[in-house]
Amino acid sequence: MLAACSTDSSTEPVEGESAEEEVVQEITEEEVLEFQESWGEGIVHIGEVYSEGEDYEAAASEHIERFYGYDTGDVLFKPTLASEERFRDTFEGALSYFIGGNEAYPEDDGFAIAPWTDVQWENEGVIIEGNTALSMGVYYFTPADGGEPVEVEYNFAHTRNNDGDLKIVLHGSHYPYTP
Repeated sequence: MLAACSTDSSTEPVEGESAEEEVVQEITEEEVLEFQESWGEGIVHIGEVYSEGEDYEAAASEHIERFYGYDTGDVLFKPTLASEERFRDTFEGALSYFIGGNEAYPEDDGFAIAPWTDVQWENEGVIIEGNTALSMGVYYFTPADGGEPVEVEYNFAHTRNNDGDLKIVLHGSHYPYTP
């Protein structure tokens, strides 16, 4: 696995800043890996809630609120199975992708309600620069019906919000190229 991380964790004020200004807490690779694991567990959870006939919309909304930065700014989201409306720059667009049912996105069948039993990550690399972390690789979604894991390539960018939580601000996801 490739990892490029900034080693400057200085808390000295930058020229022009005062010592009272908030110091940015650098994101660590361990945080990114834990975040990925939790994100995958959240996708599995949405499908479980759906399969049990419970409130999967609430589960999906909680997932998006926990992991994506729609509440604090722009999010660039390119879902795997989106071709007509390729990008989801709103909370509602992301929710539609995960659970379907939004007339504005008729192609959405609900990726997270497939359902899945596991999500495994294979990072090609993680690059950290202060309050931003980038990761790229392949994640594997194991279908609940027992089929072979579905291989999907991804790019994520994370940033830390004012509460100190990591949030996705870029999520690109697509099937591997097949000639």
